[in-house]
Amino acid sequence: MSKISFTLVLSCLVLWLSPQDVFAQEKSSFMKQQTLVRPAYLKAGDTVAIVAPSGVLKNRNAEIQNAQDLMASWGLHTVLGAHLYSESNHFAGTDAERCADFQQAMDDPTISAIWAARGGYGTVRILDKLDYTKFKKKPKWVIGYSDITALHSQLHTLGFETIHAVMAAGISKDLKGIEESVTTFKDAIFGKPLAYTLEASEYNKVGTSSGELVGGNLTLLHSMLGSNTSIDTSGKILFIEEIGEYAYHTDRMLQSLKRAGYFDNCKGVIVGDFSKVRENPTPWGSSIEQLILDALADYDFPIAFKMPAGHEDDNRAMIFGRNIELSVGKAASTVKFDK
Repeated sequence: MSKISFTLVLSCLVLWLSPQDVFAQEKSSFMKQQTLVRPAYLKAGDTVAIVAPSGVLKNRNAEIQNAQDLMASWGLHTVLGAHLYSESNHFAGTDAERCADFQQAMDDPTISAIWAARGGYGTVRILDKLDYTKFKKKPKWVIGYSDITALHSQLHTLGFETIHAVMAAGISKDLKGIEESVTTFKDAIFGKPLAYTLEASEYNKVGTSSGELVGGNLTLLHSMLGSNTSIDTSGKILFIEEIGEYAYHTDRMLQSLKRAGYFDNCKGVIVGDFSKVRENPTPWGSSIEQLILDALADYDFPIAFKMPAGHEDDNRAMIFGRNIELSVGKAASTVKFDK
């Protein structure tokens, strides 16, 4: 084959690659580099975009205004996604509208952070429609939890740190009950060090470890399995939280992750809030904590319970992709983020 013919064949192969194929190549390249990019911390005068990549925002205008007021008190400007209050059945606008808002926020060089208005469901529907080209040239913080786990996972596989923290619709006017959520969120985006001492738990699996912190909502992590967005947990510490699931469903998800090799080279697990566990007519027979321990009994890494993060008012900020030092004891556990 001539050099020209070979070049033409390669060109055709590139043209035939789907967006998923291209993403797979980018993910493979990052996994070889193992270097995460840290977006610039915010400073007074920066702009935060509030967008809704997931569920519909009905009657949440007051909370969004509270969020804008909070940002203003920190010296930050805010812009709202053009379709923030759009409605399309379950979603905050159509997939195209939600995608357009998130794309605009990623591409706009004047925006320093993208703050999800709320979770729910819907982010996964726009992941493969987004173009990350400009984001990779000028990365910015993406902030949220729950359904936003899909974006945390996607951006982690592309090599960027993100922030698991309270969302805009969760901001009350007086901040009562969410003080720690807000304080740690502010510390995270302005670059102050994060460190937590967790309450004692009889379920803690004692040990020490270090590694990148990854994870998020268990259902979302489970739904990413088999896709290019699924996180490689090798050498990393996994955080999980959940809301509104039956105990047997939680076990099923953990068993699926286990069978897929998710925990084989994991270095530790941090368990956040498992809120509003649904009651099944047939009782599970043990606590959620014991369920998790039983599912992970084959592994010798430390497991820390009582991390105040997830779907409760006390939702401490965490930087995904950042190295942490994890020390788990029966009396207390500590989580310290690298600077």
